[in-house]
Amino acid sequence: MEFNKPRGTRDFLFEDMEERKYVENTIRSVVENYGFKEVKTPIFEDLELFTTKSGEGIKEEIYHFQDKGGRDLALRPELTASVSRLYNNNLQKAAKPLKMYYFGSCFRYERPQAGRFRQFWQFGIEVIGGTPVYNEAEIIAMANEALTKVGIKNYEVAIGHLGIIKGVLNHLNVTPEDTTRIIASIDKEDYELLEKILDECSISQEYKEIINKIISVNGTRSDLESLKDVVKDIEDSYEAVCQLSETLEVIEAFGFEDYNVKLSIARGLDYYTGIVFEIYVPDLGAEKQITGGGTYNLTALFDSEEVESTGFAFGFDRIMEAYHRQNIETPTSDSQKVLVVPVKKDFKIDAIKVAQTLRANNIITDIDLKGKKLKKNLSYANNNNINNVIMIGQSEVEENNVTLKDMDSGEQVTISLSEAIEKLSN
Repeated sequence: MEFNKPRGTRDFLFEDMEERKYVENTIRSVVENYGFKEVKTPIFEDLELFTTKSGEGIKEEIYHFQDKGGRDLALRPELTASVSRLYNNNLQKAAKPLKMYYFGSCFRYERPQAGRFRQFWQFGIEVIGGTPVYNEAEIIAMANEALTKVGIKNYEVAIGHLGIIKGVLNHLNVTPEDTTRIIASIDKEDYELLEKILDECSISQEYKEIINKIISVNGTRSDLESLKDVVKDIEDSYEAVCQLSETLEVIEAFGFEDYNVKLSIARGLDYYTGIVFEIYVPDLGAEKQITGGGTYNLTALFDSEEVESTGFAFGFDRIMEAYHRQNIETPTSDSQKVLVVPVKKDFKIDAIKVAQTLRANNIITDIDLKGKKLKKNLSYANNNNINNVIMIGQSEVEENNVTLKDMDSGEQVTISLSEAIEKLSN
């Protein structure tokens, strides 16, 4: 009987994993350089964690089940809620800000299509507490640096602030339910629906024009500044424009200026409170968004102390798709790799001892224990990017030496094992 992988999942082979590990480790290196530390949460959580965050409708989109004890559980569809739960359980009294990152697989039950799978990976970061303006600037600059170091090209960073549009709606005493509907229509860029909802809410033509001027901003920091006159009599909106302007100034201090102010970014989730941003790779077509985030208050879900968080999550699979579409080459490792070859089966034990000594000196070492011919072993080394071959035969065992062949230059020398280790370690 032949078994196939479940629908919406993938197998990753050697080359796939080399690329994925390179991209993962590059991003890890950047975020750790900014002082972030890794956390891990369970792959499954209480179902209520996700229904509380996203509503009962989320059940149609996720894998959920009852365990043998009758508990309602779900495979995590994303990691933000899990990290907020982790904070609530373990870190409420820890010194702020808390800077953490996570990487792991998530699961959604949806129709598989290009760029969307039922098992996928997220690489995200969270800053809990601290000063939002500086947190926001730092993580946006950090996201830009991570993508640059991975080698992704032609991406766009769009930054907005939900407080600007929410300030207008609060000023007009629009209900929370209608505010959610309005934000959602802006998020979907469904402007016919937006017009319909504004009419239902009896929004005057004057304020419709103000709303349209806000969501039409799609340009530079100076375009944002020009909005101050439009919202000068709406206190919350004016304050939000000033806060966004301050954040952009700090982002530029981090050395990043190639962003776009886009106030139609709405991220239609109630818990977002301030800055929102998204990053797109147009080469990916309809699935061009590779990350989204901002400032939000999820801890309120747990009746715990109210504290703002700023964060984002990279869609890791979409980054990999961009990586492939842009034909980015994975750099070859500088680490020396060695294949130890006993030229006859009589020398396998000696070869094992040599291999273990190399490994004890942190040299990546493979060994032929099958007894292949030397020519096949050299071909194996070439095909697997192994830089060096060490051959063990009668004379090497008798004289306590090894024969070291450099596969790049073809140079071959017979030297002591300690000399070989020194040569391979440089």
